[in-house]
Amino acid sequence: MLEIKHLYKRYGRFLALNDVNLHVAPGELFGFVGSNGAGKTTTMRICVGLLEATSGEVYIGGQDVLQNRKTMSEKIGYVPDFFGVYNSFSALEYLEFFAAAYGIYGDEARQLCMDLLHLVKLSDKANADVNGLSRGMKQRMCLARALVHNPDILFLDEPASGLDPRARFELKEILKNLSSMGKTIVISSHILPELAEMCTSVGIIDRGHMVLKGTIDEIHRAAALSSPLLITVSEEGIDDTFAFLQEVPNVHKVTAQGNRLSVVFDGGREDETALLKRMVNEDIPVYSFSRQEGSLESLFMQIVGKNKKPGKPGRR
Repeated sequence: MLEIKHLYKRYGRFLALNDVNLHVAPGELFGFVGSNGAGKTTTMRICVGLLEATSGEVYIGGQDVLQNRKTMSEKIGYVPDFFGVYNSFSALEYLEFFAAAYGIYGDEARQLCMDLLHLVKLSDKANADVNGLSRGMKQRMCLARALVHNPDILFLDEPASGLDPRARFELKEILKNLSSMGKTIVISSHILPELAEMCTSVGIIDRGHMVLKGTIDEIHRAAALSSPLLITVSEEGIDDTFAFLQEVPNVHKVTAQGNRLSVVFDGGREDETALLKRMVNEDIPVYSFSRQEGSLESLFMQIVGKNKKPGKPGRR
């Protein structure tokens, strides 16, 4: 559904996007995660036709977005991070106004807008002044607005920002429902665990470069492998084990607390198995050998830390 190839965006001497490549399959709920200034919003604005790319290609449904921005707008729904509402409208009137912009009027528009309000769980607020709605309700109403023309793909930029836990949960359930209906959704956030709860796949962008992407299972495995090995040996064997581990190629740091060792080890599962086998062959008395439970937060911080360079912060 969405294909991004070698996308660059430059502001003067500052490179906001640096060779971004991405594929999002039809019906996928893709999470686009990165810290503020990483390039999420810039990428989204290019994809929806609001910003010109310096170079690169963007395709939606096989059609070139950058060369057909006006015609492609009918296939795209967009909920920006900062959205505006017209305070003199009721929720229903607000949606009918945007339906009219797409040539939908009268009874057809009213039925469509009521269906959308039902979809985003705002049926009881149809006649309420939009100025009196909570932030979470306004966010859901703007999602309904983005669905008025039945787009093929939805882009949502930090939609959960500023929402309370209940509003976040309601938004996640709506997005999951839309995904189950076949909508392709791209949603951004700076919180990896939040996206992992609802997305089918995730991409991590840092300083304008896509540094990691994969399914949620792959991201969880990466989180596990980013955590240290925890090895317990006999108290008599601690010194020999410490010296042995410092000579292992994949080991970068070893710390000891009593007879328990914490080992920064960048090898995969097969490397772990080979290391344990070597330790047994060396007659090291191993009592336990496991990875510390990995967290998505630590994975995100580790990735951002590896790619961090001194300099001015980038634009979004």
